[in-house]
Amino acid sequence: MKIFPAIDIKDKKCVRLVKGDFDNKTEYEVSPIEQAGEYYNHGFKNLHIVDLDGALTGETVNLDVIQDIVDKFNLNVEVGGGIRNLNSIEKYADIGVEKIILGSAAIKDENFLKESCEKFPNKIALGLDAKDGYLSVSGWKENSNQFTLDYLKKVNDYGVSRLIYTDIDRDGMKQSPNFDETSKVAEISNCPVIISGGVSSIDDIKKAKNLKNVEGIIVGKAIYDGDIKLEELVKEDA
Repeated sequence: MKIFPAIDIKDKKCVRLVKGDFDNKTEYEVSPIEQAGEYYNHGFKNLHIVDLDGALTGETVNLDVIQDIVDKFNLNVEVGGGIRNLNSIEKYADIGVEKIILGSAAIKDENFLKESCEKFPNKIALGLDAKDGYLSVSGWKENSNQFTLDYLKKVNDYGVSRLIYTDIDRDGMKQSPNFDETSKVAEISNCPVIISGGVSSIDDIKKAKNLKNVEGIIVGKAIYDGDIKLEELVKEDA
């Protein structure tokens, strides 16, 4: 089970949102680079980064910060947040990001997803953010009116190398992930799945290990709030 500690960047700071709401955010004193260093020093191998400024603007706003993290620490970094064109993907690929996460742009335009997978083989991760079974887009403000599983079936052969499934209602709530829905997604997905949203304890990590076709789990707020100690969490990382 790969553990992905999370860093969400807004205005060059580490923040956490509740259910993706920019008006309901907590800012932390630690900088993204310091936080990445903390994860690296504890022995983690993977890192999940969301550029929240990028999600709002569609630009690679925090490219410099992310490049610093990639250059300083030997971590496998995946990055998401407002990546809407091939140029942005290329920028992240060029600085050594392992996986580039496409979300809203891929859901709104399946051809963009297909072209991205063809041009950047083994680099593209697909972020599926769902609420009540439907995919949400545009920073979770819009319902796409597409069922998650229907969309996945359509794009399953495009060459996505990783799928990140988030239950929006669980995100930032520390109420445990939606294991049932994740299992349904993992069952039909042609690529391995990462669980995201709602991790509250080490028990959630242990439960995730029993799911088929699930390669990892993202942990955010529970780390920042001290509910999960990094020393405990890294023991589950393999």
